[in-house]
Amino acid sequence: MCKDSAATAAPPVRTIHLDHPILDKNARLAERNRGWLEARRIVAFNLLSSPGSGKTTLLERTIRDLGRELSIHVIEGDQATDNDARRIEAAGAPAVQINTGAGCHLDASMVSKALQTLDPKPGSVVFVENVGNLVCPAMFDLGEAEKVLVCSVTEGEDKPLKYPHMFRACTVLLLNKIDLLPYVAFEVDRFIDNALLVNPALEVFLVSASRGDGLGGWYDRIRRLAVPDSASRWGEVESSRESPP
Repeated sequence: MCKDSAATAAPPVRTIHLDHPILDKNARLAERNRGWLEARRIVAFNLLSSPGSGKTTLLERTIRDLGRELSIHVIEGDQATDNDARRIEAAGAPAVQINTGAGCHLDASMVSKALQTLDPKPGSVVFVENVGNLVCPAMFDLGEAEKVLVCSVTEGEDKPLKYPHMFRACTVLLLNKIDLLPYVAFEVDRFIDNALLVNPALEVFLVSASRGDGLGGWYDRIRRLAVPDSASRWGEVESSRESPP
């Protein structure tokens, strides 16, 4: 006697993609942020890294070196404390701290609210220091002009191979803490080769935010985006984009 196949068959596997609706909604809000920023000729950089790579030190140095020629504002993202926002304000730039609690990344809605609070004037530069994490922040567009990845020589040369999505999402890579190279086992060429293997279009800078080494190229890139030499960078400003994000 044959067994009842319906009674013994395994239940059908169902896959529920929870990320798509969340990312789709975020993408719409990010486009709204981008339109608002472009209408005001404000350029925004989204700084991403693992914890401890030196993002805040890099921003402090950038504010002190470029603060007289550019209007700089900062959105700080951490799970807790306002320590980094205090450091940024002490360096001379207005800052808003976002605490995400258990969240591991900033999203476009959070940045929209922070922009309303900061209210940067037209022509400003806004840096968003994202939560230290090499996974989730790569997926969330905030409306920025560029995603900038900050790594340090105290991390492994194989980080690009372990976290390829983050390296693919970014256009600029700053390898920080090169002043520590005499004291750590880190092969710069191997790291760069791995990074370019994952994303051949990356522009790479070797820097020491604490000592100031190699920051000229980074500053030139900020200036090129922040001070466009023609209206073509931004295109015609649409009146419909003048409303707050």
